[in-house]
Amino acid sequence: MIRFIYNLLWPIGLLIFLPGYLVKMFRRGGYRENFGQRLGVYDAHLAARLYWKKSIWLHAVSVGEVTIALKLARELHALEPDWYFVLTTTTTTGFAFANQNRSDRIEVMYSPLDFWPVLRRAYTVIRPKKIILVEAEIWPNLVTEAHARKIPIALVNARLSPRTEKRFRMFRGLIGPILRLLDRICVQNLEDVERWKALGVEETRISHIGSIKYDPENVEFDPSLPNAILAQFGLEKRTVIFGGSTHPGEEKALAEVFRALRRDFVDLLLVLAPRHTERTAEIQRDLEGGGFQVALRSQPPSADPFLNTLIIDSTGELRDWYGVATLAFIGKSLLARGGQNPAEAILAGKPVLFGPHMENFAALANELVAQDGAIQVTSTTELRRAMANLLANPEDREKMVKNARNVLAVHAGATARTAELVLDLAVHE
Repeated sequence: MIRFIYNLLWPIGLLIFLPGYLVKMFRRGGYRENFGQRLGVYDAHLAARLYWKKSIWLHAVSVGEVTIALKLARELHALEPDWYFVLTTTTTTGFAFANQNRSDRIEVMYSPLDFWPVLRRAYTVIRPKKIILVEAEIWPNLVTEAHARKIPIALVNARLSPRTEKRFRMFRGLIGPILRLLDRICVQNLEDVERWKALGVEETRISHIGSIKYDPENVEFDPSLPNAILAQFGLEKRTVIFGGSTHPGEEKALAEVFRALRRDFVDLLLVLAPRHTERTAEIQRDLEGGGFQVALRSQPPSADPFLNTLIIDSTGELRDWYGVATLAFIGKSLLARGGQNPAEAILAGKPVLFGPHMENFAALANELVAQDGAIQVTSTTELRRAMANLLANPEDREKMVKNARNVLAVHAGATARTAELVLDLAVHE
């Protein structure tokens, strides 16, 4: 009955949210490519490629989740080389990143809309033997159809923020039956076990694994491209303040902190990687209006001794740009809520700072602060003071990185543990 009502209301919800969804897709670009896959329309060559494959369907949302899916796929392939993978992603940036980094055993597709006629067509074409959902992608039709077809389905690197838990509790009568159809939930933090149990999931289906995202094993960084770009701009010897995955308002805030710091540290360079690259023109306009000399990663490079700000207007390079930072600020934490993942900067060996809003990574952020592995600030004034101290004291930077890596060490092996559970996955009767 719940599924019937969901599918009955689904077209109405689509009509309500479709205009905003299309506007967002148009702004981010690349929306036309393979658009039909979202509606369960697949070309004959794709269907033929998948027909005889022994496939695991990995479903992710955007770049962060895709990174996890690719890492898990590599581990699964190392353990069982005969498996093939279908990686579906929701966003255009996730789709582009997946294609840039996939192996020849991964088929990248857009995720189908969670409407039963669309999902049934997707199942017919993909023909998965197992399904892996990454972090928080629990769609009713996707899950119930897998259960009906006796296809094992798991949620890996499961994240349950207080906000999500509260929402799930409000709709426990609707969400609970769907969660109970998951054959395995691999959680990042031990305290999350009780949260999932409170939502009605049997303890035998919950495994505390750690985080694939924070797993320091087999994480590769290649700063050669960022270094080459900095050299082309004549900026290779500058001390870099890096803002990763910044959100509206944070670029201007970082710029003002940067302006103040340059009075004492004259060789500073501000590098900004906005979370959404379609905001590049807006950011450039605001900073240039404030007197900053701004260049874009994509523009023809030329050496400019007065250049002090570089905007990364490309996708899929964030991890490697952390490698050239001196200090790394984690976006969506100062003037927006939720926070972004600090682990990549830490694994790149960089000291991290973030604002008061790290709700999506609360457990990790709290542990980092408690162990002196990161600095949390509540204002731009605090951010300026903290950055000034770190710039003046290299030994403090080294100590912070060491402490932060010790915090991440508890997640070592999470990818391998998850892969083993996936390979052993069977339908829970």
